[in-house]
Amino acid sequence: MKLKQRPEDFSVIESYRFTEVPRGPYYVYRMDKQKLTTLGAVERLREKFRIRRQDVSFCGLKDKQGRTEQLIAVHGKQVDLQEPDLRLTFLGRTDQPLSARNITSNRFSVIVRDLSLEEAQRVPESVAEVARVGVVNYFDSQRFGFVKHGQGFVARDLLRGDFQAALKALIAHPSELDQSEDARVKAWFRDHWGDWNRHPPQQSWIKYRPIVQHLRDYPMDYAGALMKIDRRLRAMVVFEFQSLLWNESVRAYLRQLVPTRELVGLRYQVGALDHPRALPPELAAQLRDSTFPLLGPDSTFSDLRVSAACNSALHRYDLELGGLKVPKINAFHFKHEERPLLVFPGKLHAGEPRRDEENAGRYKVVLSFTLPPGAYATLVVRRVLWFALSEHQEREAPAKRGRGSDRSPRDERAPRTPRARTATHDREERRVDPRADERAAPARPSRTRAEASSEAAPRGKAVKPTTVAAPVETPAAPPEPRGFRARAQARKDDRAAHRAAAQTSAATPAKSKPKRATKPRTEG
Repeated sequence: MKLKQRPEDFSVIESYRFTEVPRGPYYVYRMDKQKLTTLGAVERLREKFRIRRQDVSFCGLKDKQGRTEQLIAVHGKQVDLQEPDLRLTFLGRTDQPLSARNITSNRFSVIVRDLSLEEAQRVPESVAEVARVGVVNYFDSQRFGFVKHGQGFVARDLLRGDFQAALKALIAHPSELDQSEDARVKAWFRDHWGDWNRHPPQQSWIKYRPIVQHLRDYPMDYAGALMKIDRRLRAMVVFEFQSLLWNESVRAYLRQLVPTRELVGLRYQVGALDHPRALPPELAAQLRDSTFPLLGPDSTFSDLRVSAACNSALHRYDLELGGLKVPKINAFHFKHEERPLLVFPGKLHAGEPRRDEENAGRYKVVLSFTLPPGAYATLVVRRVLWFALSEHQEREAPAKRGRGSDRSPRDERAPRTPRARTATHDREERRVDPRADERAAPARPSRTRAEASSEAAPRGKAVKPTTVAAPVETPAAPPEPRGFRARAQARKDDRAAHRAAAQTSAATPAKSKPKRATKPRTEG
């Protein structure tokens, strides 16, 4: 199964509402973007029209992969932009900045490719299952951008009071997946950390100028420097870790209520997510309108099972509820909110299987549906096609991505996910948080056979020494390539070597066995 093989395979249109005020200070546009994140599109507008960051508002963040339409508002300035991957259409004016309250729903059309005929024919049955049970409203991989780009959970550094580590992760850790100028700026900060009297040669360093100026005046005030970061980025730092705790808490909660045999597991950026395939009528009615808390230090619980699940997730990270406070910085705070436990996609429909022009001999299916703000379309698609995912997950293990060895050591290991007793869960493979290997425990020296025998022998009895042969030294395995591109190149080289070896063996003629010499016959 393949998603987003083409940009047009994933389309989302924002359904919106806003009160039109003819002389309002905010100019509202429909923004049509392709292969751009919402924040990336906003940055382009800011640089082109010299707009302050706080003068741009929008309803929500949309995925980079695919084509999306969403609202955007600019304060006090009318702009016009018509580029191949970013277009603006003026809709009117209003008197308030845009927020999530202006979205009524999101309409999705998703082309799922590379399916077998059997998989494509199973889709309608799975669609009916999702319509009955719903989809657990987890946060999907898109929420965990800092982890994807190797920065780890920056909020954990903040909760520990390690503000220098948090700042380094945000402005001095270039992503292996990012080839933009911003990545080169971050690499410069990494290589010249502490030298605040200079700045990177790239023009895009300007957005980091307030941070550099503050550290030039107060070199050790990393908490103050963090306050100079854009408020949206600060919010994302908290939301990412808060979302992880929500996912882990809900997963533990469902395992208290639903038999393991009725759960299907789906891998995502930082672990696995459990979804029920069937629910008893009473439980289905109970969960349908239930909410589950996004944790903050002031969260309270009326349900003991919810309390147990949340505390279990917190303990994985050596945290307690009252510990969700960032010391000294009020700008980073965990706010208690309630999030719907289940989401039911509206107008969920699967088209007829058709031949896939991108993958010979395979089929494609079009899924269309609507979702409320904050729900993830990719999660719905993967839940519908879980049976197609499991085979690919068995073949393709997730790649590790993490901070380089020059990062300060921190234990950022994602929680262990217990194996379920279903075939799907048996196929799960853990995706480890990128900073897990930086504080790996030193290997315990192996004992000789004589030492083991002496420890196992009863006291007072002499143990006959055993002669142990010296271990044979084996050559060390070559180090595993670090980085996404390095691993991809290594796999490509391996495949080329295998093909070359196969061609060589096929071209080499098989050696014939020498004939045995026979004695000449003598006629008698």
